[in-house]
Amino acid sequence: MAHRSDPDAISGPYDPDPDAEEDLWFLPAPPDPDASPADLPWAGPSRPGWDLRVPTWATAEAALAGDLARAALALGALDERVRTGPAGLRQRLVCAEVAELSWHLGDRVTVDRLALYLVLRLAAVGEDAAALARAAWAVRRLDRGGAADLSDLAAFLGRSLRDTLPDADLATRPVGTEFDALARDWEAELADAAGQHPLTRSALAWHGWRRRGLSGDAALLEGAVTAARIGAEALRPGGLGFVPVALGGNSPLIEGGSARARLAAWLRAVEQAALRGLMEADRLSRWEAEARTRTASMSGRIPAQLLAALLAWPLVSAPMLEAETGASRAAVQRNMNRFQDLGLVQEVTGQARFRYWRLAL
Repeated sequence: MAHRSDPDAISGPYDPDPDAEEDLWFLPAPPDPDASPADLPWAGPSRPGWDLRVPTWATAEAALAGDLARAALALGALDERVRTGPAGLRQRLVCAEVAELSWHLGDRVTVDRLALYLVLRLAAVGEDAAALARAAWAVRRLDRGGAADLSDLAAFLGRSLRDTLPDADLATRPVGTEFDALARDWEAELADAAGQHPLTRSALAWHGWRRRGLSGDAALLEGAVTAARIGAEALRPGGLGFVPVALGGNSPLIEGGSARARLAAWLRAVEQAALRGLMEADRLSRWEAEARTRTASMSGRIPAQLLAALLAWPLVSAPMLEAETGASRAAVQRNMNRFQDLGLVQEVTGQARFRYWRLAL
């Protein structure tokens, strides 16, 4: 190999080139002085689609005034229909919304399994038991109705005592002082949005909840239910009591997009969910009127009790109806067979035992 001090020597492949500029290829290139601020690497949080501050939601609300009006109109119509419509409509809507939320957020609890669990407390094990317990918790929180009292968020969620107990869910979500700090930040954001419409605040609450990870990955149902109750501030007491969103699709529950895009998806889902609820109310009203006519000749109190239970639950079994009405198993079976002959219900299993029925809508 040639000596480095010899200028006439032939350089080797590993000798440095004295005429070449040092190129630190492993370092990022310097920023372009002509680039806009949104293109600079440190300006990521200010890019369109990532600025989710409260003023941005207020601007989005103003731009989506028409969408907000349509969603509020449909929601108000459903709220009034719950007051005057068929008995059991509200309970059906609560169960349907929770089942849709559960499905979209990963628990995969169907509405029929939820109904059976709520009435009969059928045993479940492992992840299935945890998913059903979360869904039952959501039904209880939505069934309370009215605006949520969030002065003690941990108490609203039922975490006050659970945080001290071994729970698989608690391993993936903040507890104690960590939860308190995140909750205060979330509550402060909602307080800043106090002047916005409840539907806007419910969307802000959901995305703020998920962004802070207040429920971890396994219990996102908590945030969705809390947001649904916050939106109920737009409704009068004694009616629907919550804002259905998942019945309108899963798009508003997905992260991504600007505040305007997220709010637009939320309002569109609320409108679609309300319209779906109104359609269900129409179907139940027609069925109830027909059922009253066809069962007019049946004596006793049991047929009327069974009709009320059928209106309230999407799927029923003989043990479930027995628990709901207090009638004997034989009386339930006899009346359900008569209802089936009258074309009021459909048996869905095709079995002679352990049968389940639903309305023949």
